[in-house]
Amino acid sequence: MERINLGDYVTAPTEGAIATTAYGALETFELAAFLDQWKGLQREALVMLGEEQRIHPSAFIHPTAIIGDNVIIGPGVKVHEFTTVRKGSVLCAGAQVGFNCEVTATFVGEGAVLGHRIGVNRTILGARAHLSAGVTVAAINMTTDMRTPDREVIIRTMTGLYRCGTTQFGAVIGDDTQTGNNISIGPGVTIGRRCQITSGVTLAIRTVPKDCTVTAPHATDTSIRRRRSTFAR
Repeated sequence: MERINLGDYVTAPTEGAIATTAYGALETFELAAFLDQWKGLQREALVMLGEEQRIHPSAFIHPTAIIGDNVIIGPGVKVHEFTTVRKGSVLCAGAQVGFNCEVTATFVGEGAVLGHRIGVNRTILGARAHLSAGVTVAAINMTTDMRTPDREVIIRTMTGLYRCGTTQFGAVIGDDTQTGNNISIGPGVTIGRRCQITSGVTLAIRTVPKDCTVTAPHATDTSIRRRRSTFAR
């Protein structure tokens, strides 16, 4: 079974990105090991930074944005109107988060851009990745009670199924990857470096190799049929 090493997808941030080595060794982790240690690494980073340093003074945070108590924000980051960055998240140097986004327990790499109305959950986003408007990354499988997920997230690789060891994981999206708008991703997706995901694509439980383009069915292939009238004439 193929092992998924984060270094194959995401470049570790420089020390200046978040001023701590707790995440500086990101690329040395296998995915399942990183997900298992995520909370502990977050606590370690917060202790090393201290409360006064967890948000870099050069970061711009719009007054209407909501930032969780344990979120780490690096230099030059921009967080725009009506966006929520929830607990467990790290925004590395130069990252930009657009209007009305929700970022939960997500690692956003250096220079990465999240456009407007994006929701990402328990995801690792590589350096300089660019997500366009309306991208959603889900982190749990369908279950009887969605408030208490009980199905482990898996990834389908070329050599078999990779167990993530957790019931909550969205995606790894590699460095320099770009997406169109209105895209649904996860749970259990890995997308390699320098990929392009065109508008309207849905991906779950699979691996996309580096340097690939993923497209949805062409608009001309869309099925159109007359609906039965429900109105009295």
